[in-house]
Amino acid sequence: MEIQSPTTKMQAEVTGGIGWITFNAPERRNAMSLDMWQGLAEILRQMENEESLRVVVLKGAGDKAFVSGADISEFEEKRSSQEDRDIYEAAFDEAHNRLANFPRPVVAMIQGFCVGGGLAIALNTDIRIATEDSVFGIPAAKLGLGYGFEAIKTLESIVGPSHAKDILFTARFLNTEEALRIGLVNFVVSRDELESTVSQYIERIAENAPLTIKAVKATVAEVVRDPGQKSPEYIAKLVNDCFLSEDYKEGRTAFLAKRKANFKGS
Repeated sequence: MEIQSPTTKMQAEVTGGIGWITFNAPERRNAMSLDMWQGLAEILRQMENEESLRVVVLKGAGDKAFVSGADISEFEEKRSSQEDRDIYEAAFDEAHNRLANFPRPVVAMIQGFCVGGGLAIALNTDIRIATEDSVFGIPAAKLGLGYGFEAIKTLESIVGPSHAKDILFTARFLNTEEALRIGLVNFVVSRDELESTVSQYIERIAENAPLTIKAVKATVAEVVRDPGQKSPEYIAKLVNDCFLSEDYKEGRTAFLAKRKANFKGS
């Protein structure tokens, strides 16, 4: 599937059921500009409609960074007035909402800096695989920036309130050893192992039943929702859809025949 990006600083493609999204501003360590936030939202919108898609990988161009944060050089022009801030925040929110609610699994392939807005992006993915020399942090307190409710809620849901406050209060950088210990990342590998590890991992996801994975992702998201926003009926429907699917029949048949299942997502 061809994916149209509104900016060259965001690149995307879908090949063999795998979606690849690249933050493509290596000269600025892939710092997120306004058009990149808009581009990320548009790419995710297009990918949502691709039926063959099984999993998406986010990565940064070059070897210095996943995403090193927001492009601070834009702040004076595009985040100084209230009107400019509203436009920027709308693009930021749409990108994060689409990423957080994306129906397929999303994997962050991290090497180098994963800081500020970059860490916010990574935390809205499902799985984070990082190189052992990666660096993490949220330096909002060093810039005088406020940090929004949803962003803090996401951080807290992953690392807990004590670690969330430590990260935000100190604005310090964390190495991968600490990031792994507190749950910021799922796996840590060497740079030489990153591509092969990610490839093997996403292939395992892509081989499994899409309806089951969809139901699991939705259920995990439901668990952390506020009580008034929970929808157990929707989750029950997703689970029932699995039992009524052709994939469930294929899974049973393949298990009894001792062969690999060929799931279609229906």
